[in-house]
Amino acid sequence: MNKRWIYHLSRRADWDRAKTSGSYQGSAEDTADGFLHFSTASQVVESARKHRVGETGLVLLEVDARKLGAPLRWEPSRGGQMFPHLYGPLPTDAVVAEFDLPLGENGEHVFPAMKDV
Repeated sequence: MNKRWIYHLSRRADWDRAKTSGSYQGSAEDTADGFLHFSTASQVVESARKHRVGETGLVLLEVDARKLGAPLRWEPSRGGQMFPHLYGPLPTDAVVAEFDLPLGENGEHVFPAMKDV
């Protein structure tokens, strides 16, 4: 699989710390799994429903996958879908946009328009 734009759900405080250090290490969940979890635009809404339901203070990171090199691997996950996993820290300069993810009236996160190429 070869998508240019991939997405990561981060807690705002974790991302703000990363911006000062130059790299993002991921959440406790990422650390436990040994890689940073990413999704494509068509996968990230379901990922939020499954793993971050009702959580406030989230930010969606839009990442240029071309800047990640060999540590980025596409691996089967939920239902055999191929998901991007980053085996190493995320350099902050690979993040091209960040979006706060408020909760809507239905309790689900409100997502911006995303690139799915």
